Amino acid sequence: MADTVRLTIDGQEVTVPAGSTLLQAAQAAGREVPTLCYHEALTPPGLCRLCVVEVDGARTLQAACVTEARDGAVVHTRSPRVERARRTTLAMLASATNLDEAPQLQAYLQDYAADPAAFGPVARREYPLIDDNPMYVRDYSQCVLCWRCVQACATDAQYVFALTFAGRGFHTRISTAYGVSMPESPCVFCGQCVAVCPTGALKPRRTFLLEQGYTPEQLAHYAAVDHDAVHPPATHYAGQV
Repeated sequence: MADTVRLTIDGQEVTVPAGSTLLQAAQAAGREVPTLCYHEALTPPGLCRLCVVEVDGARTLQAACVTEARDGAVVHTRSPRVERARRTTLAMLASATNLDEAPQLQAYLQDYAADPAAFGPVARREYPLIDDNPMYVRDYSQCVLCWRCVQACATDAQYVFALTFAGRGFHTRISTAYGVSMPESPCVFCGQCVAVCPTGALKPRRTFLLEQGYTPEQLAHYAAVDHDAVHPPATHYAGQV
């Protein structure tokens, strides 16, 4: 078996190690392919379909993060078909989810001229903020269901399995098993889920409180373990669930 494969990315020939994905091949060719669920430290789940590319001879668009590069393949990363697919995905995502704290997705929306209003009035994914521990808050109204936090909590990193999916269809969401609070779950508060979150769905509690107007001096007044000592103003706080 050959150690490398040669393929064409947007008219440019590139040679990559055998077993490389189309995403890795595109990166080797200097081509930017947008990603969302993909993270270099995690197993590519191929969920969001934002990284789709067009491969000559393939019936459907291919998810670049999980599709293996083949010798002789001809790949298009920004063909009209690819741009239309990405524009639709981004517009649908933004129409239902608060992306105010997702700068990379905001850049993608602008780059692909994705209009969240294109689908007319739609239901929004809105959930009350969950503030049930002293380490971080969860705002699933900003969650894009990328799976990263679940992966980091499971076999890709921590092997704790505190996070999982709950619900079905439009009402799918990230949750703890049986919906218990984070302190009641197996969570060890390692922070890896927060580190890989691409939006504001998971955020350090200190950062959240500073954004609500608390000063570092005010926060320092309270012991770190005294979670109930500090609560954001009611106008900004949706309450615990």
